[in-house]
Amino acid sequence: MLELPVNEMITLRQLQPENAPTLFNQLDTSRRSLRRFLPWVDYNTNEEHTLRFIEMMLRKAEDQEAIAFGIWYEQQLCGVIDLHCWDHQLDCAEIGYWLGEQFRGKGIAVNACKALITFAFQTLKLNKLEVRFALQNVESAQIPIRLGFAKEGILRHSAKLHGQYADTVVMGILRQDWKH
Repeated sequence: MLELPVNEMITLRQLQPENAPTLFNQLDTSRRSLRRFLPWVDYNTNEEHTLRFIEMMLRKAEDQEAIAFGIWYEQQLCGVIDLHCWDHQLDCAEIGYWLGEQFRGKGIAVNACKALITFAFQTLKLNKLEVRFALQNVESAQIPIRLGFAKEGILRHSAKLHGQYADTVVMGILRQDWKH
């Protein structure tokens, strides 16, 4: 199991099957706010779904296609951060993240992203990282902005949120531009 210390209060640990009940509970508690911009929330309705997600991400980690970490804040599993869409030809991947409602606004996501970005550039030797989010998701947009990502464009009608097409913002950062 891979572990990335972030600071004295935050640690990233690769998700394991035994984390499924706690992770599902965190998701379920924050379901209403998360589902607004994350359509997959509607398909994760029990612990078994969460367990299948963790097992899938462990398989993808073995194949170097993706890797998912639980975010622990003061020893509590409070969310997930991952690298996905890992392209070995371009040395590029996307970052995704979510936090339970009660853990937002504490700088956890920004610090978790910093640690994952540093790991991706220094250890995995990736050249570029992207973050994609719905245009209306102003809260999520603040994280890549604070971390120095550049807005690369808007993909029109590239997502579907609850039956409605949505535009997706793409932001990216290159290893040469990472200063943290």
